[in-house]
Amino acid sequence: MKKFIYTVFLAIAGMTLFGNDFSLSAGAGGIIGGLFTRYTLSAGSDQDQVNATQEADQLNYGGFVFFDATYGVFSISFQNGHNNYSQSAGFPGTTGSANGKGWETMLGFSLLGKYPFKLNERLTIFPLLGIEYQISLVQLRTDPDDKVYRREDGRMEQDKDGEAFKVTDWNSFFINVGGGLDFNLHKNFFLRGELLCGFRLMTSYEKKNLDMMKELTGDSKPKLGGITVVPAFRLSAGYRFYTKSINKVYLENISRQARQEAKYAKF
Repeated sequence: MKKFIYTVFLAIAGMTLFGNDFSLSAGAGGIIGGLFTRYTLSAGSDQDQVNATQEADQLNYGGFVFFDATYGVFSISFQNGHNNYSQSAGFPGTTGSANGKGWETMLGFSLLGKYPFKLNERLTIFPLLGIEYQISLVQLRTDPDDKVYRREDGRMEQDKDGEAFKVTDWNSFFINVGGGLDFNLHKNFFLRGELLCGFRLMTSYEKKNLDMMKELTGDSKPKLGGITVVPAFRLSAGYRFYTKSINKVYLENISRQARQEAKYAKF
């Protein structure tokens, strides 16, 4: 009898804890956002110090497809970016600066955790937290003569060994946080809007520039400070092709277990 009462208690708790239906859906949409980089690098002694700064403001745009499993979303995106950049370097007795325009193309893969809160029959909101990895496909900039060059061709940019950078040196990893809203249109069709903010970790390109600073100054611990923030708005349309009530599945299992417990309790 005690086991039967305990089973009923689990059923009630399950109704509270698992209020959302489990569904599978997929869709596609567009992305518009930005990328804002600000960082400074300094190394050497006070009398023989080298300083470098870089700033970039970029507009991103592209498209993506997603697969949603209620509590997690996997996305594949294809984005282009158009930026204005400026950078400077100060060596003992001399300074230099450069500015221009740049373009890049990135292929991205993201995995975001989410927890939906159903407001009514049409509206559902959810927080988002996860990671994204972007693969660099194209990196272009303008030189002082305003001619476009590929950043990995070695003509304008080299690492500490004088070697050309690889396009993969601009691959990047992000921590993303944000939220979204689903609006049910008709039956299984819905619209989704998401607002995300990404924080980029150091790329291989930046690490190689750090190694170059160490090589130039002999300073084993150069100071690097700054941040790269990537806000983005995503608008998409999706279709739910599978929906199952978690309460129903849970209660079916509990009911089956309760019947078994009641049957054995008679003996």
